[in-house]
Amino acid sequence: MKPLISVILPIYNVAQFLPRCIESVCSQTYDNLEIILVDDGSPDDCGDICDKYAEKDNRIVVVHKQNGGLSDARNKGAEIANGEYITFIDSDDYVTDTYVEYLYSLIEKYHTRMSLCTHTVVFENGKNIVYGNGGDEELSTERCLERMLYDDVINTSAWAKLYETEMVRKFPYPVGKLFEDIATTYKFFMECDRIACGYKSQYFYMLRSSSIVYQEFNMKKLELLEMTDIMAKDVLKEYPQLKIAVQRRQLYARFSTLNQFQNVKGHKNEKKELISYIRMNKGCVLGNPNAPKRDKFAVMALGMGYPVYRLCWKLAGK
Repeated sequence: MKPLISVILPIYNVAQFLPRCIESVCSQTYDNLEIILVDDGSPDDCGDICDKYAEKDNRIVVVHKQNGGLSDARNKGAEIANGEYITFIDSDDYVTDTYVEYLYSLIEKYHTRMSLCTHTVVFENGKNIVYGNGGDEELSTERCLERMLYDDVINTSAWAKLYETEMVRKFPYPVGKLFEDIATTYKFFMECDRIACGYKSQYFYMLRSSSIVYQEFNMKKLELLEMTDIMAKDVLKEYPQLKIAVQRRQLYARFSTLNQFQNVKGHKNEKKELISYIRMNKGCVLGNPNAPKRDKFAVMALGMGYPVYRLCWKLAGK
């Protein structure tokens, strides 16, 4: 008999999208599922929606808890999970009906402790970007980390991955932090000696205007730097040969944060520090054949002055 797999949905203020997500999970071809819906004190109708689905499907377990944030909800789901494996799905996203079966088939094929698949980005205007070429392979920890650091198809997201449950409990998500998956996913990679990678898109990631990346700026977004630098320190300790890749990821985090300041008044010191860091460390991108062209273009644009960079970013966004 195939092992029990726990599908965990952290839920907060997504009543408009929640039914689609739950239904995509309930229709999975993998038949030995536990579906854990963690209502993180949602102020809308999410709690009622969860309870109604639980009445119709005995695989569903509903947890109603005080709001503690995304990390706390994921940790709560992992704490009560009965499955041998765990996968996370953000409740405004959805998955193919073969999502779980595909991820488990990769673990079976390569005898690994975790697997991952690629995803499709779904924009509000209806356009999609599909990642992956349909194949699959087994990667060493070092190679998997390197590709993650370069954003080479493999990413830091908690979703679109299947983990041994004991591994998730060993490395809980940092409660109260944004970009919590950046400070956690690499730990799962490093806990494994090999990772099964499938390049067939099975996950639909909804890029909405209310997503964190698009929300109005607040100083907590600087936690991207904190989470990235924690990851950088830990990876370098075990894999010093990945120094250039790590530096590239840290540079990217600075660019991403600088972009958050685009239409924000003040914060001159913060902007100055970010620009100074990028200019001092641009060598990890320029002349690096593995660095994305986007990074190189951004470094060159900033070299012509911050106003030029802002204009380029605005045009790229359009």
